[in-house]
Amino acid sequence: MLGSMDSAEEELRRLAEGIRRCQRCPLHVSRRHAVPGEGPAAARVMFVGEAPGAREDAVGRPFVGRAGVHFDLMLARAGLNRGDVFVTSSVKCRPPGNRRPRADELRICRESWLLRQLELVAAPLLVLLGGVAAAQVLGERRPLGEVRGQWRHWQGRRVLITAHPAAAMRFPEPRRWLEADMDTLRQALGDAPGLAEREER
Repeated sequence: MLGSMDSAEEELRRLAEGIRRCQRCPLHVSRRHAVPGEGPAAARVMFVGEAPGAREDAVGRPFVGRAGVHFDLMLARAGLNRGDVFVTSSVKCRPPGNRRPRADELRICRESWLLRQLELVAAPLLVLLGGVAAAQVLGERRPLGEVRGQWRHWQGRRVLITAHPAAAMRFPEPRRWLEADMDTLRQALGDAPGLAEREER
């Protein structure tokens, strides 16, 4: 098992280098740095967000600055820290003006990079941060308020959909959703008896 984890770590490093050089979609034109994501192949939980913001683009790392502080607080609520998780995004480069990623950008990044990251990271729990991530991984198109807090199954993993930390910083309802869903995640990590799985198939 150790050898397989070592090889997964090496492949994740190679993917990260490919992402940093990627010019497969138009987002590479305006980026400062691509943001491959980070964390161990043996992560307890994998988080997928939407896209890098301005601060992430400046330094090439996910969830830094104000968003990073909020993300770390969210992890702490679930009983986690950065060393426990792998975090990445649906697209790896910042869309100009922080606009929503376009369909072609999402498709190219999913096929080129995200699906392989999902294969390599062994985390049994996957958390999708926001509607873009839910659509990117699960094909979920319904409003976030209808699907957040629900456990799904995908590729042998349990998947939780919740709000994006950037939305939770600005709006009360996504903040309440995210707090409640991190409590649910903490229960799942502790394998608490009686955890209710509200699954949509």
